[in-house]
Amino acid sequence: MTSLPVAAREHVRQEMVADPRVVAAIVSAVHEQVPVYAALDDSRLPEVRAIAAWGLERLLDLWVTDGALEPSDLRRLRGIAAARAADGRPVQAVLRAYRVAATVLTDEIAARAPRLAAADAFALSRMLLTALDTLSEEMTTAYAATDEDLAADRDRALRLLLDDLIAGRHASVGALSDRSARLGVQLPDPYCLLVAEPVGAERPEMALDAATGLLEALAVPGVPGVPGDEVASSATVRGSRAVLLLPGAAAARAGAVLGARSWRGCAITGESLDRFAVAHRLAADALDTAPAHAHRPGRVLTDADAHVLALLGGHPAAAPDQVARLVLGPLTDPGQRHLMEALTAYIDAGSASAAARVLHLHAQSLRYRLRRIHALTSRDPRDPWQRLTLDIARTIRP
Repeated sequence: MTSLPVAAREHVRQEMVADPRVVAAIVSAVHEQVPVYAALDDSRLPEVRAIAAWGLERLLDLWVTDGALEPSDLRRLRGIAAARAADGRPVQAVLRAYRVAATVLTDEIAARAPRLAAADAFALSRMLLTALDTLSEEMTTAYAATDEDLAADRDRALRLLLDDLIAGRHASVGALSDRSARLGVQLPDPYCLLVAEPVGAERPEMALDAATGLLEALAVPGVPGVPGDEVASSATVRGSRAVLLLPGAAAARAGAVLGARSWRGCAITGESLDRFAVAHRLAADALDTAPAHAHRPGRVLTDADAHVLALLGGHPAAAPDQVARLVLGPLTDPGQRHLMEALTAYIDAGSASAAARVLHLHAQSLRYRLRRIHALTSRDPRDPWQRLTLDIARTIRP
């Protein structure tokens, strides 16, 4: 059988490039067959589709022309590899994704040219093997170089890691652990995500050195790590705000440190690392929507405040019963029923004296219970904002 003329290969190329189902088939196959890609969130899939579309067109061009990858192609492959190394996607998984894509490409060509000549099939196989060998070498080299660069500049590497956590670019906790291990650090667990900004009407772009200074002020000495590693803290900026990844113990000092600097903030401590992007969105939205009286000197907004604000905004990240547990804490225990009764009476009656009369208690006994509520929940029922959060929590509690 004679080989397809170049015009026939070109026809197949044009048909495949014009058919969006081909790229969709490649992305679907990679998503299904490569575990790291199966865990990617929707925000990462457009990038995968764009790379698949570019790779499809270039490989088909090489088949039609019997060509080879050019220097511009190699630069692009190295750039892709560097980006994947920086976001923690293992090189083995990336190379496997390209092999899966090559298999889909072969199947799609065969479906459009069922009587593919031996010469054309040989040309296709030779082109794919050569391209895969070349990209494997280029990408492996780029991975190694990127790893060296990241290890040489630890602060920058940690900042890039934090940026990727905020953007939700990590496909899995495993990929995140692999990246941390390459940097020789251990991410804090439990952790505190602190989003903070200076108080004032004007909100200029935050300088990185200001965020770094805040990080140094919040350093927690003596945090245990694993032998040979260190527990990583890091800072980056988002517009007018500093975003800090800290050990969970730092949350207790955040209010005092921010108060001394005339800053306000929101500290999230209850989300897992694989929900870091959710934690950042909660904190940022809380600072966007919290009324001025929610901010008090020496206090930062917490998970509970953030979830209440999300609930009020109509887009809760937690179920109402979870919001109630976050705000009320130990008050939900049956043994604290008397404190819940005191809280309900105080909110409904409007004063300690009136609540005491409702419950047939001495006013001092009622005030003592209010102090116990404050101690157990870190929420003062006499503070307008904290009283509102307590009121919402006891109202939506099942």
